[in-house]
Amino acid sequence: MALQLHYAALAAFAGLMLVAAFEDLRRFIIPNALTLSVCALWPLYFAASPSLYGGLGALGCALAVFLAGAVCFARGWLGGGDVKLLAAAALWAGPAGTPSLLVLTGVLGGMLALFMMMPPGAHFAALARAKLGSDPEPIQSGLAAPIPYGIAIAGAALLVTVLPHFR
Repeated sequence: MALQLHYAALAAFAGLMLVAAFEDLRRFIIPNALTLSVCALWPLYFAASPSLYGGLGALGCALAVFLAGAVCFARGWLGGGDVKLLAAAALWAGPAGTPSLLVLTGVLGGMLALFMMMPPGAHFAALARAKLGSDPEPIQSGLAAPIPYGIAIAGAALLVTVLPHFR
């Protein structure tokens, strides 16, 4: 029974991460309800193999990522939704997966930023937002272009958290 809850929570986590990436691409907003849902599902995931040190370690990693992200938000380097989503992903990754999550998020985010800085990437993103029902915005490219970093966070979270369960 606990294993079924574990995999159901993992599937819900994957779905919520995909929705977060979609919403960030569409509106440059990651709704708080998504991040809260990811955090609320974590106890079901954790219940399959509970350990006091593992749980405290995961909470500590999430708190550390949130505090570092808050500094980045205060400096204008990350959006608030990105910070909350990354902290929630660190909760699921735990102490063993958080370093991989952060490095992979940086790599995927850098690739995404390079793509969005090029005019074809900016045009593709604007076209995608228009097709997804977002308000049309002028196409921006270069350093002033906003980056939907939730896509990189969700991709890294899925690779670090979900992929090991398929080995």
